[in-house]
Amino acid sequence: MTAMPARPLSAAATPVAELDAADRRLINRLQDGLPLVDAPYAVVAAELGLSEGELLYRLERLLEAGVLSRFGPMYHAERLGGGLTLAALAVPEADFERVSEAVNAFPEVAHNYRREHRLNMWFVLATETPERIAEVIAEIEAATGLPVFDMPKQEEFHVRLHLPV
Repeated sequence: MTAMPARPLSAAATPVAELDAADRRLINRLQDGLPLVDAPYAVVAAELGLSEGELLYRLERLLEAGVLSRFGPMYHAERLGGGLTLAALAVPEADFERVSEAVNAFPEVAHNYRREHRLNMWFVLATETPERIAEVIAEIEAATGLPVFDMPKQEEFHVRLHLPV
């Protein structure tokens, strides 16, 4: 499981969360994943000098506050028989919030990022079957009224993403 610090897509300024040193250590540590043991939270808590209960409380609080956008396993959709693609939209600034909410409402949207480019909204789609990619793209186009640019993977690279806090 990995923790992903939140990246708001709203054009409005987002207040900065108050994180103490333990929160920062926890977020940084969880981005490296959990150990595959019977009590992974207890192991990580001990590494950080916390009780398991305090670690779980902090994790829940960080998720509820939106400091973390997600906490869960990272699956390789294609190896599990699913589909995966990178997609983008050219969203008019006045519609950005509405389109962001519409896109993020799809459970197949794994990550969604704002970019300084003509194609200013980029997102990853992960589906149960490869055929579902085209269906979800059509559904997003219908929900947003905008064409989706599909950019399927041609070659795979492993890039370790770690966003230190």
